[in-house]
Amino acid sequence: MKSAMIKFGVAALISASAAFGAFAEEFTKGVVNKVDAKAQKVTIKHEDLKNLDMPAMTMVFRVEDPALLEKLKEGSSIEFVAERVNGKLTVTEVK
Repeated sequence: MKSAMIKFGVAALISASAAFGAFAEEFTKGVVNKVDAKAQKVTIKHEDLKNLDMPAMTMVFRVEDPALLEKLKEGSSIEFVAERVNGKLTVTEVK
């Protein structure tokens, strides 16, 4: 009985880990074309945004966290996460 409980617990833990992995944010590669700190916007030439079902293109994104703007320099290659926040395309993470 105890062995069955342990096996059940391990199986539940593995299932939970797989489920959380499925929701992991996906980073997209891009190049920063322009940074507008005053408007809190950045223009990025990016690869396909799979989570937003968008093809590769150059577009303007909002940046809600001013600390992210400090990481963005014109001409630099980045990896970023973009999401719809209140209906606006927004960069939420940069590495």
